[in-house]
Amino acid sequence: MTDPEALTMPASDAGTEAWSAWLTTRTTDQLRTVRDLVTRLKSDRPRGASDVLDRWNRINLALSNAAAAASLFQQVHPDAAIREQAEQAQIEVSNLVTDLSLDREIYDLIVVDDAEARSSGLDDEAERVRNFALRDFRRAGVDREPEIRDRIRAINERMTELGQEFERNVRDDTTTVRLRPEQLDGLPQDWVDAHPVGDDGLVAVSMDYPDVIPMLQFATDREARVAVHTAFANRAWPANDAVLVELLDLRQELSTMLGYDGWPAYDAEVKMIETGAAIGSFIDKISKAAEASALRDRDILIDRIRRDRPDVEVLDPADSTHYLEVLRRERHDVDAQDVRRYFSFERVRQGLLDVTGRLFGLTYTPVDIPTWHEDVASYDVSLGERSLGRIHLDLHPRANKYNHAAQFTLTDGVLGHQPPEGVLVCNFSRGLMEHDDVVTLFHEFGHLLHHVLGGDQQWARFAGVATEWDFVEAPSQLLEEWAWDHRVLAGFAVDDDGRTIPDDLVARMRDADDFAKGLQARTQMFYAAISYRFHQEPPADGDALLAVSRALQAEYSMLTPLDTHFHAAFGHLVGYTSGYYTYMWSLVIAKDLFSAFDRDDLFAPEVAGRYRERILEQGGRKDAADLVEDFLGRPFGFDSFADWLAS
Repeated sequence: MTDPEALTMPASDAGTEAWSAWLTTRTTDQLRTVRDLVTRLKSDRPRGASDVLDRWNRINLALSNAAAAASLFQQVHPDAAIREQAEQAQIEVSNLVTDLSLDREIYDLIVVDDAEARSSGLDDEAERVRNFALRDFRRAGVDREPEIRDRIRAINERMTELGQEFERNVRDDTTTVRLRPEQLDGLPQDWVDAHPVGDDGLVAVSMDYPDVIPMLQFATDREARVAVHTAFANRAWPANDAVLVELLDLRQELSTMLGYDGWPAYDAEVKMIETGAAIGSFIDKISKAAEASALRDRDILIDRIRRDRPDVEVLDPADSTHYLEVLRRERHDVDAQDVRRYFSFERVRQGLLDVTGRLFGLTYTPVDIPTWHEDVASYDVSLGERSLGRIHLDLHPRANKYNHAAQFTLTDGVLGHQPPEGVLVCNFSRGLMEHDDVVTLFHEFGHLLHHVLGGDQQWARFAGVATEWDFVEAPSQLLEEWAWDHRVLAGFAVDDDGRTIPDDLVARMRDADDFAKGLQARTQMFYAAISYRFHQEPPADGDALLAVSRALQAEYSMLTPLDTHFHAAFGHLVGYTSGYYTYMWSLVIAKDLFSAFDRDDLFAPEVAGRYRERILEQGGRKDAADLVEDFLGRPFGFDSFADWLAS
């Protein structure tokens, strides 16, 4: 059998009709394949558990193809008609997934006793697939009474619609802030040049990250910072209040209907953390560990602000980012505007490929192929003589595009069927980048590597980033470390005069970044608490959402809120639901993983190869805790994280 080929897409300018036909092939036709496979599974009874699982695998592969195309193109395609078609396809995918999960006839085919499973010759991976399938059926409610299954189906359909509406309200928000030219004082000159004064004498600032982050970081005018932060934190409000209230209520109803003590208990069952109550305990554990340094950081920031505004009593989000930058300059001699001259986008992108290629033995070959937008850069990825898959980098902002940073699946890699293809969707400047953006790019590329390296699987269920959800951030957080090492940065961090970023500057950048990590940890725990508490005790209306948010901010964060409703654009409430804690849980593991690397030689091939083989290439073949133990030679622990937080 020849190697399966990557997808062929229409050109970006092929028009709505061509793209609609292609998307239909990737969604509607794949779902038709699923239905045909299901019909044959039921009518032509398979011989034994092995045959059942093989057919189940093909069903799941076709489902994943449809789901991936629908999810990606509703977020990135520039044609509104294609985005709408993708949204409708996602609803169809979700409804079919629900129908399959409640299909007792299929469940009964997969349920066999252990003796029959052994007689069918199931190996450990196949048995793991079977056990996961049975668990998923049970969690879906397949064994419930018909009227309960009907209600579950209706809830799932409505939750899909609400999730799409929430994300659409955020994605399509066109809020701008108009500022007087003098309010741009402190901004980099290239940023100012890219924002001309309009006919009304004002400058328009969008809510895209390349606009918002420099404004909050560099603008010396507090009024301007307040205006930008407030507008950014009020995106999709009040529209998403009602959406969120209904979504939270439905999740609560579904979880209790299935016998769980609320949505967090239901959601945590399939994660490393295991129980909903453990989420609250973990949030409090991290908060306590970070408290002393967070209080110190806050007081230092307030003292510095008082030099400019003596009457200040609290730290708020319009000041925190700006004065962190001020303190980096004054205490650590790190000026982000000076640092950014070493990080031109084109050099950073190539540097990322060079670094990860050297680290993991990969080769990235540019391919000139049609995609959905001219900004997209595509590469074939290989390991030695072995072709692994393809990646697509869509890294600049545009209207109606997903406005955060994330990795999307285009295809899962399944042996004999298709290679993995992944898409990195970000919103970076086309010119100079902040170092924080460089770190973000390394982080998100870690997900892409995990998807491609983990794409050599027999079972669709284990392809790519298929571990427990509270582990998936760990490989990405680990890769961030390479964006902080001078010897790594020296390969691509060069200014226009050919000067490499100085070693002592990188050291000062690291020291400056370490300042306020306790404060940042407490902010992360505030977000985690929102995610958890909103689901544990769903607020009744928009006012209650705001009240709970403010109470949790007072309990966990060290920042005093402005008059904003950030939960209305907190997209993780749709995707991560009650599990935002996973970022910090994964960071605990990432710090332990990094302890195995030689900090004097981050490219040491033995440890990098072992990490690639024992974690990234495994996909979902093993539980995350077992993968980490295989790599470290011991269970993961908290000590490395605690040492980092205390340093």
